[in-house]
Amino acid sequence: MKVGFIGLGNMGKPMALNLLAAGHQVKGFDTAAINAEGIPIATSATDAASEIDILITMLPNGTILQAVAEMVLPVMPKDAVLLDCSTVDVDSARLVASISEANNIIPLDAPVSGGVGGAMAGTLTFMVGGPKIGFEKATPLFKIMGQKAVLCGPSGNGQAAKICNNMILGATMIVTCEAFAMADKLGLERQSMFDVVSTSSGYSWSMNAYCPAPGIGPSAPSDNNYTPGFDSELMVKDLRLSQHAAEMIDADTPMGKLALELYEQFVFEENGKGRDFSAMLPRFEKRSRS
Repeated sequence: MKVGFIGLGNMGKPMALNLLAAGHQVKGFDTAAINAEGIPIATSATDAASEIDILITMLPNGTILQAVAEMVLPVMPKDAVLLDCSTVDVDSARLVASISEANNIIPLDAPVSGGVGGAMAGTLTFMVGGPKIGFEKATPLFKIMGQKAVLCGPSGNGQAAKICNNMILGATMIVTCEAFAMADKLGLERQSMFDVVSTSSGYSWSMNAYCPAPGIGPSAPSDNNYTPGFDSELMVKDLRLSQHAAEMIDADTPMGKLALELYEQFVFEENGKGRDFSAMLPRFEKRSRS
């Protein structure tokens, strides 16, 4: 396919490189100076969006997504797919979908899970909202960039799935870190803790696949001094999106709200910025019950 790719940051660039390596014609664009590593670079966003089958965007927020969409939709070929892999608010995703359809473009909101490692390895999970015809057209690309793509319903539902998933992730990582810190003080060895919990009712992705305790379980950012696989600042962003959505629909999410408050405190008051979101464990190691 002919693929345009706007947003070649930590996530977008490896995704574009995987498509290029698989034989697709890719042209990318980013407003920041980047090392393109072989990706042909367009002269502008509109250049990246012209004469393509699918345009993929990976952008920081809904405001930027809307601005880019309004810029590129008029130059995209009719019946092309706008595949937005950013994590943005549900309202922005649905607004962009509406604008896309008015321009005879097929919209898909498809935020991802798996972090930079998943983007590099081509093992992302895509949570997709939008028309089935668009999903089917994009499926060959999903198979290259990821290990799973789930059509979650109409436009906006991909973002809804992402923020619900990451609200769970934020809360479970916090309680996993709390439990390790408490186990330390109770004299329970971390390996024993992992061996029990990872095969018992405390099983979770935070424990089993991304353990916050260094040297325990599969390799994770905790084994690399908490160099981010998923930045704490991004967890703040996603939890804020979850609470914004909860307010809009009057949903009671006390655990999600508390998770946001703790991650905001960690990032903005406790030097958590630039660290992996699992670095909550050394935070709890240093704290007493308040």
